[in-house]
Amino acid sequence: MAGKCDFRKTLDSYRATGAFRILDVPALQYLMVDGHGDPNTAPAYEEALKALYPVAYKLKFASKQELGRYYVVPPLEGLWWAEDLAAFTSARDKSRWDWTMMLMVPDWLGPAEFRAAVERVGAKDAPASLGAVRLEPLAEGTCVQVLHVGPYDDEAAVLEELHHRFLPENGLRPSGKHHEIYLGDPRRAAPEKLRTILRQPVVPTA
Repeated sequence: MAGKCDFRKTLDSYRATGAFRILDVPALQYLMVDGHGDPNTAPAYEEALKALYPVAYKLKFASKQELGRYYVVPPLEGLWWAEDLAAFTSARDKSRWDWTMMLMVPDWLGPAEFRAAVERVGAKDAPASLGAVRLEPLAEGTCVQVLHVGPYDDEAAVLEELHHRFLPENGLRPSGKHHEIYLGDPRRAAPEKLRTILRQPVVPTA
């Protein structure tokens, strides 16, 4: 069996510092579940995670046992948006947020392995949102990303700087949904120590 693959160490798109960086993100595939509302209070958010993780770990187990390829399940990620951008960047009105929670799946696993994993998860105590889980590619292309250290609610200042200073100064504008990659676990880490990659797909303004 090949050595364990940790995508946080092998993919450049999982690396970030405290400075804004422009990079090209390769097309990747993800387990996804869509939802709406405040992630701290909306039942749909917790149900989404309860469905995503069992499928992700069934895929990991199948990859190891059937293909001899062992990998670490990548960190939780999320796409976030709202009809009014200010509801996300400055006002932080979480009740108005839409989201897609995601876990990346290696490209050597495909629809057949996904269907088998869902069936295994559903065979006993199926999560309520299991039927909402899908496997889908995401191609973001050129992006700007930065590492934010601290509470999630402190992201607003970083996003304001990104959208109102860095992007205009570099002749860029947003072209896709705000993307977050959670390198810290809020259940275990103090809020001031949480590490989150903030990513924004972009295109030239001209």
